[in-house]
Amino acid sequence: MNVNLYGCDGKWLMVDLGMTFSGNEYPGVDLVFADLAFIEERRKDLLGIVLTHAHEDHIGAVPYFAADLGVPLYATPFTAKLVAAKLDEAGLLDTVELIEIDHLDRFAIGPFGIRYVPLAHSIAEGNALLIDTPYGNIFHTGDWKLDEEPLIGQPATPDQLREIGDDGVLALVCDSTNVFNPEASGSEGEVARGLAAEVARHKGKRVLVTTFASNVARLHTLGKVAKATGRQLCVSGRSLDRIIASAKTCGYLKELPDLIDVDTAMDLPRGEVLILATGGQGEPRAALARIADDNHPIKLEKGDVVLFSSRQIPGNEIAIGRIQNQLAAQGVTVVTDRQSYIHVSGHPGRPELEKLYDWLRPDILVPVHGEVRHMREQGRVGKAKGIRHIVNQVNGDLVRLAPGRPGRFDSVQNGRLVLDGDIIAPADGEAVVMRRRLAHSGVVVVALAGHIGAKSGRVRVEGIGLPLVEDYDTFVEEAIGDVVRAIGKLKGKDARDSDAISEAARLAARRAALRWCGKKPQVKVLMMEG
Repeated sequence: MNVNLYGCDGKWLMVDLGMTFSGNEYPGVDLVFADLAFIEERRKDLLGIVLTHAHEDHIGAVPYFAADLGVPLYATPFTAKLVAAKLDEAGLLDTVELIEIDHLDRFAIGPFGIRYVPLAHSIAEGNALLIDTPYGNIFHTGDWKLDEEPLIGQPATPDQLREIGDDGVLALVCDSTNVFNPEASGSEGEVARGLAAEVARHKGKRVLVTTFASNVARLHTLGKVAKATGRQLCVSGRSLDRIIASAKTCGYLKELPDLIDVDTAMDLPRGEVLILATGGQGEPRAALARIADDNHPIKLEKGDVVLFSSRQIPGNEIAIGRIQNQLAAQGVTVVTDRQSYIHVSGHPGRPELEKLYDWLRPDILVPVHGEVRHMREQGRVGKAKGIRHIVNQVNGDLVRLAPGRPGRFDSVQNGRLVLDGDIIAPADGEAVVMRRRLAHSGVVVVALAGHIGAKSGRVRVEGIGLPLVEDYDTFVEEAIGDVVRAIGKLKGKDARDSDAISEAARLAARRAALRWCGKKPQVKVLMMEG
């Protein structure tokens, strides 16, 4: 959920506006955003939002915040097409100004001069930003890697990057994701050869490949692999359909063969079809999960092959493993990048980082992207390469780059927001916290009717999610008795105070649950007339 802010002479520039997908820590929530309170309070000084590329962690929050922020969006053509589709779906296409930058010339936003610098990544039109200010030039890498055979697009050459370094780079704000990888990430050209060889190995078998829908170079490769191996290409997944349409509009995928529909694919001999499907990260609603559940028109049989041409995103291991186990149990052969050269990362290994340092020669290195351990390690690598100033930062830090000594000088409100139904709410808000508690320990509902006294007939107790089966009725009976006795012990004004009565009932019911099952459930007390 990348959101970066650059401030200069009292004005602000935002780079990227992304989201992430929720995990088990946010029950009932699909999307997670960065808390934008800091810049929302200063929106009159925000001049624009520049988008580096079209991955969801860089553009996914645009439909939820761009209209309120009220500033133009800037993007290169492929990114602009995907952003426009998001805005259109949200009914905001005529509300949010989207400026397409169809060249790599400099454009100005207030005191910021901006130039897109194309770099290789696992999506079309991955870009760094060269941001020039009166105080020095910033090279913001976005997500990147070095690739001698990128297949789609033409990244900046070493000479072009050296030229940027010759003009002076005050600060390099740099991707840290693969810093622990001692080797370069590899090229899409190598993957193309690996996929061609792997598919060719499985003559007479139905082969399905799952990869990131946004990796246009990989889609280009699979089209060529289908042709080379005498197979027809079938695509399954709405995100793939959307990416292919946008890529073709921007002049990519010109050699992609005509696609066949699922029914045609299922009627072909097994060795004459290559299927491309979404769901390589274990998404439960994606095509691959439904295929593994035998709940999809695409059918796989014993001996068929699924190639995972993608890496496991941390946190998705269990979901991916579940699908791979389902496939294996059906006799389907599962191949990952650990067994065959069918995927490379879109982020730089240590050798690539070191080359970029040599070309740009920044005065300051600000590691970003990745966990704290990745960023700190990149700082050590940069220091060893002779970069003078390393700025270690975390979310919410305000960092001075110039003038004066660079470093962190303040911290501002930051954190996470969640899309909960149709409402954007704090990630640590009462609703989400309560759901976690309910999931962990269950709930007990106590209903009190009128004046209780010692009349158990005016008390009802219901437990939900408690590990009680045959003992449940006995638990309820004892809990009712505990509640009646606890209320009966109240004296004076407490015996007439609804808050005191409710709290006594709550504690009594909770103690009964703890005694019976070792759980401390959430207890809700309802007081009714009668």
